[in-house]
This record gives sequence, structure tokens and C-alpha cells, in this order.
Amino acid sequence: MKRRFISLFLIFLIIPTVLSAANPADLEQQIEQVRQERETLLIEQKKLQAELETVNAESRSLGSAVKSLDTTKKKLASDINVTQSKITSTNLTIQSLENTMSEKERQIITHRTAIADTILALSEYDSRPLILQLLTSVQLSDIWRDRSEIAGLNERLGEEIDALRETTKILNQEKVKKEKVKAEQVGLRGQLSGQKSVVEENQKAKEKLLAATRNKEAEYQKLLAENSARQRAFEEDLSRLETELRITLDPSLIPNARHSVLSWPLDKIFVTDPFGLLKERFHNGLDLRASMGTPVKAILSGVIEGTGNTDERNAQFKREGKLACVSYGRWILLKHGNGLTSVYAHLSVSLVQTGQHVETGEVIAYSGGAYGVNGSGYSFGPHLHLGLFASQGVEIRPLTNSKGGCKETFMPIASGVEAYLDPLSYLPSL
Repeated sequence: MKRRFISLFLIFLIIPTVLSAANPADLEQQIEQVRQERETLLIEQKKLQAELETVNAESRSLGSAVKSLDTTKKKLASDINVTQSKITSTNLTIQSLENTMSEKERQIITHRTAIADTILALSEYDSRPLILQLLTSVQLSDIWRDRSEIAGLNERLGEEIDALRETTKILNQEKVKKEKVKAEQVGLRGQLSGQKSVVEENQKAKEKLLAATRNKEAEYQKLLAENSARQRAFEEDLSRLETELRITLDPSLIPNARHSVLSWPLDKIFVTDPFGLLKERFHNGLDLRASMGTPVKAILSGVIEGTGNTDERNAQFKREGKLACVSYGRWILLKHGNGLTSVYAHLSVSLVQTGQHVETGEVIAYSGGAYGVNGSGYSFGPHLHLGLFASQGVEIRPLTNSKGGCKETFMPIASGVEAYLDPLSYLPSL
């Protein structure tokens, strides 16, 4: 019975788990080559970004709007190349990790084989009683030599077991790394899909703008004036509904204003319009400069409360002879666990769904705001609108009594001005 147990144990020890291996030297060379190529792409990306910022700073004219869309198209192509480069890097990194894992698997097999051989040797000694050894040995020194051999085998067994444990630990760590890189790759592929969607929206916007203006500056200025009129109508609708939703807020449920409670939604920060009264109108959020297609990140972990696009009904309103709805455009409402809720507006593409949990810094959308782009809402130029609410004072509701073009359009509605919070009070110091 003892022999059968040892045999089964040894079989378990030496069963191999084989992973495919790639040439480590070739992988390292490919990884370095991709890294160098990406450095070149990043330099080009920065140049295009600088050019785009210059174009967007020009006066509001049809020519500058078209030029902005054309330059944005080049910048987006550059962004896509960088993302594809990152995906290639993750592929190579996964292969490198698999190569290391394969080597560790081979080492584990070696350790298991050594342990199996040692156990077999020990079992041979252990199966002979001491009295039998005394009777069969010619000299007493032979017995002590055998005992010394057993001690040596025991020591070797301990070393091999320790080595096996350490190698297994490293293997498991490499497996965790691999899963992390694979998750990163999934995120990158999602971003790539989003970037391609931004390119499509950009092209549609240019075609729409040229068709609507017939390439005439006067027609473009007329469109801008109509947009401003629609915005005033929307603000009246919003103010009326907020009055209807009046809710008494509990101050104890609102976290104290403190910098770095939240993180920035963009990598590069430039505030174009702050929170509060601006030119006799209340600005309920923070506007940040962002060229179309800039990755937008969650400012804190939380759950997506809802998404929408106030531009979606514009075609229907136009057929009915009504003013189109202009406000947030494409938006995302994200509820955090600390009593705060954030909104991201004027987006060209959303990457999340209602009910989805997101982490701080996770890319959830791409910025928009370029005139004529689906999802821009009320916006004359590319930017990100970041709003912050006391969670208890915001709901996603339709503008049921809209006198403009926003009737039945769903969007986040605050229960009054006091439900709006200044994002700069919670974001890192500038």
C-alpha cells in the first residue's frame, strides 16, 4: 500500500504543464523596435496637437471650422496609430510573459523530478528495518554511512521543495502579470474602436457643415446665431424644471471641499470657463480645453447612472419644424460612493453603459464639442464640460414642459443651484 501511494504521488509530481515558448532575444528586439516607433509617433502626435490648438483658437468662421475638422482628422489618425502601437506592445509583452512562464514550467518539472528521485531513494532506505541492516552489514560503519546518506537526501529534498515553491510563486506572479496586460489590451482595443468612431463623426460633421452652409460664411454665422437662440430656450426650460424638482439637501451627505478628492479627467489641463456666474449667466460646470477625440477619464470610481445624447432627437424636431435641443449633447452621469456625482458632456463617443462600474482614471469617453458633430450639444468649439453634483440633488429626467426643442429629452437635472458644486474645489490644485 505504501509503495502504491508513493508511485501515485510521484506521478502527480512529474505531470508537466507545457506552454508555447517564443525566442526571448527576438521578442526583446521586437519590443524595443515597437517602443522606438511609438516614440516617433508620439512626437508627431504632439506636433499635430499643437497645430490643432492653434487652429481652434482662431476666430469663429466657416474657414476655421472646416480647418479645425481637417486638422482633427489628422490628429485622430495619429492617435489611432499610437493606440495600435500600444496594442502591438501588449501582444509582445504577453508573448514574453508566456516565454518566462514556459521556462518556469520547465524548472518546475525539473524540481518535481528531483523530488521524485529523492523520495524513491528515501523509500528504499526506509523500507529496510534497522535490525535487518545490522544483520546484513559487514561493518558497523556501513550503517552510519547509510544514515548519513539519508540525512543528505533529506536535506536535498528540503532544498528541492523550497526551490519548487519559489519557482511556483514566480510562475503565479507571471500569470497575474499576463492577465493584467490582457485586461489592458482589452481596454486598448475598446479605445481603438472609440477612436475610429470619432473619425467617422468628424467626417460626418464636415459634410453636414458644408451642406448646411453651402460653403458660405453668412450661412455659417446664421447657424451660430440660431444655436445661441436655442441655448437660451434650453436654459429657460432647465431653470423651470429645476424649480419643480426642489429638494432640501442634507449638508452632512456632501463631502467637505478638499483638493484631490477627485482626479483630473484629462491628461492636459487648461480651464477655459470656470464654475459660477459668467457674463450674467450661471455656468453649472467646468469647461476644459480638449481637442475632439481626447480621452476622457473617470474622476473617481463609481457606477454609471446613465448616458444619453440630447442631439438624438434633433432630426425629429427638424421634421416637425421645431427648434433642435441644444444642451449637454452626448453625456455620461457617474455616481461616486462619497455623495458626489459627476457629469461629462459634449462627448463625441461614449465607451460605457448604464450600471457599469468604472475605476478612477479609466477612459470612459472621447471629447467632442466641435460645431456640427453629433453629441456636441450647445458648443461652438471642442472642449469637455465637467459638472459636479451633490448626489442627493440630481436625477435623470425628461424636460417634459420644454418650450424649445428639448421636450421629452432625458438628461441629468439638478434640484436647484445649490445641488451644483464647483469641481475645482475637489480636483487637484492647478
